[in-house]
Amino acid sequence: MPEKSPLAKVLVYQSVGFLTIIALTWLDELIKLPSLIFSDHQLIWDFRESALKMLLILAVWFLLIGSTRRVLARVRYLESFMRACSWCRHIDYQGNWISMEEFLQRSLDTRTTHGICPTCLAKSQAAFLESKPDAADHLAAVAAPPRPPDGHLNSRPAAPGVSRCGR
Repeated sequence: MPEKSPLAKVLVYQSVGFLTIIALTWLDELIKLPSLIFSDHQLIWDFRESALKMLLILAVWFLLIGSTRRVLARVRYLESFMRACSWCRHIDYQGNWISMEEFLQRSLDTRTTHGICPTCLAKSQAAFLESKPDAADHLAAVAAPPRPPDGHLNSRPAAPGVSRCGR
């Protein structure tokens, strides 16, 4: 039989506590505990008073168990989040802190590679341009397609015996 989670035990302990209070209320009514302690020999059994006490205890119990279940559901929801380190992006996986790539490999059997998204590329280029005044010319030269040395758009060599200019 699987062991109950610590959160489920809270509801069990809470229920046992309320059932104990109800049992003590009825036991008090049956044996007249105050009359035994204070030597007052009234043994008239008034079940209405105990029934009213029990109903009030049950009402409080149901209200409390409802709110406890909501709180425990919220705790379970929050505990289901995958924890990731804010600095190094390692993942808490089964009690061990491992890299994101290793996590994807272990849990999803997915290999990873690295690249740069367009947003990060634009930010990186903007930071590069701000850091160096002549960086704009360098980036424009790098981003432009290379031109062949003879000035033609077609950079492939011509077939033997064929002229590029059509002459």
